[in-house]
Amino acid sequence: MNRQEVLLLVEKALSEVLERPVTGLTEETALFDELQLTSLAVLGLLMTVEEATGISIDPEQLDIDHLRTMRSFADYVEAALREAAAEGTS
Repeated sequence: MNRQEVLLLVEKALSEVLERPVTGLTEETALFDELQLTSLAVLGLLMTVEEATGISIDPEQLDIDHLRTMRSFADYVEAALREAAAEGTS
């Protein structure tokens, strides 16, 4: 999954979780400040991304910095995808 696909996946997941169209996000979009994410919405986002990618996200290991912007969350998802791929080839 390339960077653009990850960003589109997150954007789609946000639309689903927030139950409203979320489009035109940039990597600088602040998830909490601009989109008013709640803790419940974050859990929904994590579950939606897990279902779409097959990765497992442990909320206990997730730092608030991973959720500050689209960029930071996309970085986290990409790292989880790489880790899952590496584990699958071990």
